[in-house]
Amino acid sequence: MIELEGVPELIDPVMVAAFEGWNDAGDAASTAVAHLEREWKGEVFAALDAEDYYDFQVNRPTVFMDGGVRKITWPTTRLSVVRVGGEKPRDLVLVRGIEPSMRWRSFCNELLGFAHELGVELVVILGALLGDTPHTRPVPISGTTSDADLARRMDLEETKYEGPTGIVGILQEACAHAGVPAVSLWAAVPHYVSQPPNPKATLALLNRLEDLLDLRIPLGELPEDARAWQVGVDQLAAEDSEVAEYVQTLEEARDTAELPEASGEAIAREFERYLRRRDGGGPSSGGHATVDGGEGGSYLRDSPSGRTRPPKPPKPETETGPETGPGAGPETGPEQGPGTGPDDEDPPED
Repeated sequence: MIELEGVPELIDPVMVAAFEGWNDAGDAASTAVAHLEREWKGEVFAALDAEDYYDFQVNRPTVFMDGGVRKITWPTTRLSVVRVGGEKPRDLVLVRGIEPSMRWRSFCNELLGFAHELGVELVVILGALLGDTPHTRPVPISGTTSDADLARRMDLEETKYEGPTGIVGILQEACAHAGVPAVSLWAAVPHYVSQPPNPKATLALLNRLEDLLDLRIPLGELPEDARAWQVGVDQLAAEDSEVAEYVQTLEEARDTAELPEASGEAIAREFERYLRRRDGGGPSSGGHATVDGGEGGSYLRDSPSGRTRPPKPPKPETETGPETGPGAGPETGPEQGPGTGPDDEDPPED
């Protein structure tokens, strides 16, 4: 049973979720939610029991010192609530965690239980995938939903994907079966520079989230970080003639395709975003509604910190599968999957 005593009645709440691992290339999606939590000073009000969903040999807990006392940080998923001010205040329920190792149906049902208790009207799940996209061009963002009516109303694609999926796909379908409107926003990350962080992809996701929810997100140093990231990758690519030639090939393919970024609709979105920021369509920071998490602090997962220069891109493969092409869907098979490391394995069955 979910008890949320102490959380006030929320205003037009939207749940925004992201999960580290297979669906989070370059950590772009999880970093976006971490940015929202940091800028709006969100505090954890609930955390899922790590014992129920995680294999600690895959996602190991860490030990740290706190005032001379040894404590353990457990891998888990946590929730916080932030209030976005302005003329039309609303609340965001932020969900940030790690793709679970087991019991995915129970995991989704628990999150939907929170959504129901909090009166969530829309679930937005952020993801990032690897693709054949040049780092020098705008980051492609695709918005998908399983709801045909929602796709028409919010100018999204109705997903037709078939194949292996991650927790993002499972949670979206769980929302559809529960009658909760759900949308997934996917950023395409260049596969030749997939190492985190990728502030350019994170920024693109937040800009698309602004458009989707019609709100202003304080970006802080993220635009500057995105520019620095691109300059760094430019320099590294220029040091390898093969990589530079490969990037040029991707640029030519992208430029000859029909670019949504060059459409009148995209230009209108950019202008609307400019007006929001010029007119101060919302504060740079807002209050937050929280309850005491009790021992929840012991579940906190370290947030991404530090800005690292991306390593040298690897030389391109001689053969590239169609799954990584510009027209690839928002989800890919394990060979071209978004994540790296132990979370890269095929999603486990319940």
